[in-house]
Amino acid sequence: CMNLDHQTEKLRSLMKDFSTAMLITHGSENQLHARPMAVAEVADDCSLWFMTGDETTTAWDVSHHEEAHVIFQNDHGAYLSISGTATLVHDRSRVKELWKEPLRVWFPGGLDDPSLVLVVFRPKRAEYWDNTGFNKVSYLWEVARAYLSGETPRVKEGEQHGVVSLT
Repeated sequence: CMNLDHQTEKLRSLMKDFSTAMLITHGSENQLHARPMAVAEVADDCSLWFMTGDETTTAWDVSHHEEAHVIFQNDHGAYLSISGTATLVHDRSRVKELWKEPLRVWFPGGLDDPSLVLVVFRPKRAEYWDNTGFNKVSYLWEVARAYLSGETPRVKEGEQHGVVSLT
């Protein structure tokens, strides 16, 4: 996302506010699987890094179908919907860079857990809805105005809502 347009920088900024995402993958028989994943890192290029076990459904899905989707939501403040590709990365030095002690719950062997593998999600297209900070005040004002006038709320494109192509 470095040196890119305002909406892409906004997307990256919103992504960094989340510690967990729903990763959606294609499973066997092309069924969709969704599961919460701790975000290990939001990289400068907007890639997302996660950790999983090499024998998990997540690892199987990613190794067989690279198309994936990520959803972020925090209460009623911010929403992100991102489509892209996911791949497994076997890189012990990268694992050490991204390791956080709370992950030991899922990987009792810690950094030395042989099943630990990384998932990198590379976004292609993202859509966001941002009602945080000043946008929250603006949005609440607009909702009240719309309610009293019998109209639908107006949303500020590029600030409260945006579509970002990352390819």
